[in-house]
Amino acid sequence: AQSARPPHFPFDPHTKNTMAFTSTAARLPGSLVRAEAKPSRTGKSARRLTPRRAIAEPAKAASSKFTPAWKLQGVPTDDEIAGTFVTHLECSLTGEKYEADTLHGLAESGKPLLVRYDLEALKGKLTRETLAARPPTLWKWRELLPVRAAEDCVSLGEWATPVVDFPVLGALHGLEDGGALLVKDEGRLPTGSFKARGLVMAVSMAKALGVTRMAMPTNGNAGAALSAYCSRCGIETYIFAPEDTPDTNIREMALQGANVWRVNGYIDDCGKIVGGGKEEMNWFDTSTLKEPYRIEGKKTMGLELVEQFGWDDLPDVIMYPTGGGTGLIGMWKAFGELKELGLISPDTKLPKMVAVQATGCAPMVNAFEAGEEFATRVDDAYTRSAMGIRVPAAVGDFLILRAVRESGGWAVAVDDDAIDEGVSEFATKEGFLLCPEGAATYAAFKKGLADGKIAKTDKVLLFNCATGLKYPMPPSNNDIDRHQPVDYGVIAKGI
Repeated sequence: AQSARPPHFPFDPHTKNTMAFTSTAARLPGSLVRAEAKPSRTGKSARRLTPRRAIAEPAKAASSKFTPAWKLQGVPTDDEIAGTFVTHLECSLTGEKYEADTLHGLAESGKPLLVRYDLEALKGKLTRETLAARPPTLWKWRELLPVRAAEDCVSLGEWATPVVDFPVLGALHGLEDGGALLVKDEGRLPTGSFKARGLVMAVSMAKALGVTRMAMPTNGNAGAALSAYCSRCGIETYIFAPEDTPDTNIREMALQGANVWRVNGYIDDCGKIVGGGKEEMNWFDTSTLKEPYRIEGKKTMGLELVEQFGWDDLPDVIMYPTGGGTGLIGMWKAFGELKELGLISPDTKLPKMVAVQATGCAPMVNAFEAGEEFATRVDDAYTRSAMGIRVPAAVGDFLILRAVRESGGWAVAVDDDAIDEGVSEFATKEGFLLCPEGAATYAAFKKGLADGKIAKTDKVLLFNCATGLKYPMPPSNNDIDRHQPVDYGVIAKGI
């Protein structure tokens, strides 16, 4: 069967630090920021950080003699509406308002804050034509992003990632006319993963608000993105990763200038170290959903794919590898904002959002199937290779579940063997290297077809959240001794 092809953009060092989960970090000499409690106009007290001593001068971005680096990266400034339309922040659980342009963590409820915009003022001004005329980067959506000053937009070149059609596998699974197996390949972003989207926004806002030291827990790719963007603008970085985090990720973070520590626990154990050190270490906690701006960066996945699919002919199903779930939450937020702006027609059918997890760590699946609003932490979480979705407890659990249910989607768990099989199938049949988390969405696609949740005429979009080149691959040990006769019969048999 011929698959439907959507329009898409043509662009296509060592560290030996270890830390026991129960240990406390040593105090560094001096402090980088001073916390001042200042009441906001909304009545909510917030910590405003002001610089005291910089560890290093911000790096001078390479650019042409006459053109600022941020302009080269597609930050729009050349029309009357370029800029942000942020009005305030809002507690995702209670709806309480918090002041914009002030450093925030979680709301007083302990839940994530969401950025809100004056969409009424923007309606009719930000058009499809205006957006189409801009360079295809993450920053083309600036009116729907929180960074106010163009010079605060830290960038390493966040160009739009392609949507790739995989007709061989689509036909193998019996997809019919109108149906398609598609992948949005986020591995083409800086640092090789979709974590670049969230962290470029978090770091840009941190720079704008005067932060000089940031810390986070990570399973690998988020820490790589944080270290890269912080080094780009001169912010000091501390990163804590589970001890079984792939060595490639650890070395990448260290090489990019981060202070990296392995921890004998899970990512939420690492998060406790970050949270526990905020006062003593004077760092800003950049954990998933514990600051408001990573969602806004991840939101650009939704903004981008809507334009790539021609605005009103969206995928029927989006399958998303879900750990902390920032991207799933952000995409659902993006769809709502675009509808309110009239950039998506009122009668356009939005995709069903599917949260994909590993059977060894599936808190969202458990909560979804039990009809619960909040998820219970998974003890002894395990997955053999898809570390990015090994998150025992997510701060934004109720937001993930809300998006899944509102969209008519579902939550599904797949096992490690199915994940490994997915990596192999995509590589051998389509020549494409999925990361393990991306392969989990392919396993979930096959499961959805078998269960009847996915029709053979559906356009299904999988997210490959990182390049497969960052992950261990099976060995290849075929050798030839050039000094001996070559046995071409053996060669002909193949691997």
